[in-house]
Amino acid sequence: MLQSIPNTKAVQAPVVVIGTGPVGVRLAQDLHRRDPSIPLVIYGNEPWEPYNRVRLSSFLAGDASWATLTQGLALPQGPAIAARLNCAVVHVDRGAQEIEDSAGRTQRYSHLVLATGSRPRIPDVPGIGQANVYVFRDMNDTQRLLARRIRSRRTVVLGGGLLGLEAARAMQRFNTEVLVIENNDRLMMQQLDQAAADLLRAHVEAAGIQVLTGAAVKRVHGEGAVTGITLRTGDVIECDTVVIAAGIKPNTDLALQAGLNVGRGIRVSDRMQTSDPHIYAVGECAEHREQVYGIVAPGLEQAAVVVHAICGGDASYAGSLQATRLKVLDMPVFSVGRVGEHDGIGSASTAAYEDKKTGIYRKVLVERGHLIGAMAVGEGADLRRLQEAVSGNHRILPWQLLRFRRTGSLWQEGEASSVVNWPASAVVCNCTGVTRGQLGEAAAAGCRSIEQLAACTRASTVCGSCKPLLAELAGGAVMREPVRAHRPLQGAAAAALALALLALVAPAIPFAKTVQLQWRWDELWLVSLYKQVSGFSILGLSVLALLLSFRKRWSRLGYGDFAIWRVLHVVLGLGVLAGLYAHTGGRLGSQLNFLLMASFTGLILAGSMSGLMIAQGHRLPVALVRRWRDNSTWVHILLFWPVPVLLGFHILKTYYF
Repeated sequence: MLQSIPNTKAVQAPVVVIGTGPVGVRLAQDLHRRDPSIPLVIYGNEPWEPYNRVRLSSFLAGDASWATLTQGLALPQGPAIAARLNCAVVHVDRGAQEIEDSAGRTQRYSHLVLATGSRPRIPDVPGIGQANVYVFRDMNDTQRLLARRIRSRRTVVLGGGLLGLEAARAMQRFNTEVLVIENNDRLMMQQLDQAAADLLRAHVEAAGIQVLTGAAVKRVHGEGAVTGITLRTGDVIECDTVVIAAGIKPNTDLALQAGLNVGRGIRVSDRMQTSDPHIYAVGECAEHREQVYGIVAPGLEQAAVVVHAICGGDASYAGSLQATRLKVLDMPVFSVGRVGEHDGIGSASTAAYEDKKTGIYRKVLVERGHLIGAMAVGEGADLRRLQEAVSGNHRILPWQLLRFRRTGSLWQEGEASSVVNWPASAVVCNCTGVTRGQLGEAAAAGCRSIEQLAACTRASTVCGSCKPLLAELAGGAVMREPVRAHRPLQGAAAAALALALLALVAPAIPFAKTVQLQWRWDELWLVSLYKQVSGFSILGLSVLALLLSFRKRWSRLGYGDFAIWRVLHVVLGLGVLAGLYAHTGGRLGSQLNFLLMASFTGLILAGSMSGLMIAQGHRLPVALVRRWRDNSTWVHILLFWPVPVLLGFHILKTYYF
């Protein structure tokens, strides 16, 4: 027990936090870190020290220790902090700005934060209150299930969501026969479509767990203890244990008693304030813009807003992106953004990829050219980049969708950037909402290992899938290195860009005003021999420049350093422009000639922009470089395709006529 704060009006009233789940603890930690002088009282209604509920299924299955559950959740300590565990708050007096706990004590507050979480949703089914019917929400429930699973021979789990499937896996440990019953027509209906759910179901059933979808329980049988259930179809299923994992309900009882506005959850503003400006609500108990979030990450974002508000800041909460990235029975399941029928995706176009041999399924949803949602079942290297793209509402081009249908990725192989180069706002740990910026700050403060980064930020402390990314960051922030030969690339690209712009805006080179000059420059585009020399020079330089594409994409053509080839490619483009000037005198021409000049000039403009972005990539923001480089490269490629046809017609026209 930490030191108590004297309950006297002579001292500053503390901030009182009700709830010791991950959100309540993070709020207390951040508030103390930001201003250690603020007195703080933390209430928890469980006897356990704060633990991570998300990992309870792993703890039940024997895959996680108690130390793993409590990692990163130590309550702050100090002379102005009191922690009152196993002590529920039973009454809030808003007028006096004080609360009463189950021990009969009263405690004044300057600000009150409700982080009361949620409780299991219990179906209204006859016989549900008998012995050996369990819920699975907290450590007390887990302790009961740990004792029961040794004796259970057949367990029925009500609910085919993430928690239900993980509970089924845990109950199977001692060769117990397990059946999952899902009321909807597929597993994880909120996160997956039918194809993805079918793939997940096959994986679950291959693990020895029976699955029944589109079924509902009508009655639980037994005389004091469960003996079976009856479905609405009339089928009877024998069992000796029932585990309820059928969703959650926000804990709003305390808010209702206090007279706060309550809907599905405790209604809050963008500053996370309730209808009482001295009371905040965060996490699964809060309802923001008619949305209640049932995962941890949004609650952590809400907690950060409350900390800013209490410390006098003006931060606001605009809502969170719904994202799930966990392993279900060791199968990776990923879902982000708007993916379900309830999300209003009727106008969205979709692209899907499936590889049944490897058990991989992916799907993206695009609305008005922007990525709004994605889902995946199975392993994937670029899922975090996919989440970042959905979060940023990135534009997706038609050929990216074609690539996705063919390969399962929106980006070319090798385009994924190191986490070191991610923007500060990119989420690295989806479970806890830790961003690249927060990890960078921790690294700069001296965190030099995965364990230190995890202890400081709580990243990787839930599912652990982001540990490889933390390994990249371990040892401090890494400087971004420039590409090889970036200086000559930058010089050549800048010269090509300047010359291309000059070709578009500068007047044509004038004709010689007299024939008595020693050298008449206009003969370059007037004399047939000179025109043939410059014309075929342009053709030869263009073919040589095209070799870069083969060097990049054909593994057999591996001679030389690719960085040097890239510089030569730009220099050759510069030579093409010089040849065009000599061939035309800087005149764009008309009709076919104009189209050919426009294609050449646009091609070199786009290529030079791509070259500049690559050369300066180590100095500019990663997202900006990636966007400009990718777009200009694709424009460069697209503008190339008309050139051979137009050039062929131009040569045919010249020699035919």
